[in-house]
Amino acid sequence: MSAVTRHNVHVTGTGPRVMMFAHGYGCDQMMWRHVSHHFETDFRVVLFDHIGAGGSDASTYDPQRYSTLRGYADDVVDIARELELTDAIYVGHSVSAMIGVLAAAKAPGVFGKMVMVAPSPRYIDDVGYRGGFTAAQIDDLLESLSANHQAWSRQMAPVIMGNPGRPELGEELAESFCRTDPDIARDFAHATFYADNRGDLASVTVPTLILQCTDDIIAPPEVGEYIRDHVPGSRLVVLDATGHCPNLSAPEEVTEAIRSFV
Repeated sequence: MSAVTRHNVHVTGTGPRVMMFAHGYGCDQMMWRHVSHHFETDFRVVLFDHIGAGGSDASTYDPQRYSTLRGYADDVVDIARELELTDAIYVGHSVSAMIGVLAAAKAPGVFGKMVMVAPSPRYIDDVGYRGGFTAAQIDDLLESLSANHQAWSRQMAPVIMGNPGRPELGEELAESFCRTDPDIARDFAHATFYADNRGDLASVTVPTLILQCTDDIIAPPEVGEYIRDHVPGSRLVVLDATGHCPNLSAPEEVTEAIRSFV
């Protein structure tokens, strides 16, 4: 099966360059709907679903391949090569920012610029590093997810969204979490929250924009600063947006930040 079919790839727009949007954990390509269409005049826009999300073919899921984020990065490279992408702009939300880092290192020349939206190279605190969670907190979070995926989704989505005054956003994220295959979601969570990609940041050689949100429970301010300091020549922009999903809560601000960068 082709990567384009496997990942429910959609290509729109007529521009000379390509912009690929990659969604975060528990989401699908629809999470970019308020942002991506603004670039269709100047770019060919590529949207896709990670395996287990949206319209992807979950029957192709391989637990060994996806036990780390490198399996997801391999998928990004497969899509890019099938579409014959070069010098494309990669926009990755949350965990997909690090997936993009790994993909760019594997396939130099495919991406000419990168945008990381609410990224984190490591979620667990370490000596001299604040990721936002202790190891015990991550263990508890993943144990709760494994025990009852639906209940975890309903409880955690509004917290992750971080916009209590707009409950419809938390509800949309919860519905997205609940649609994800629970077994794949569990494995993806393990691959995400136990990952440590700090050592991969120096491999990024293309111009990079980091979009940091305020009051983000998943990626605190120190994380954005850490990435800026470890990705050569990168630029950090702190958005007025709150929470972890500005592509839903503040799409105009995200769009403008990306537009000024590309």
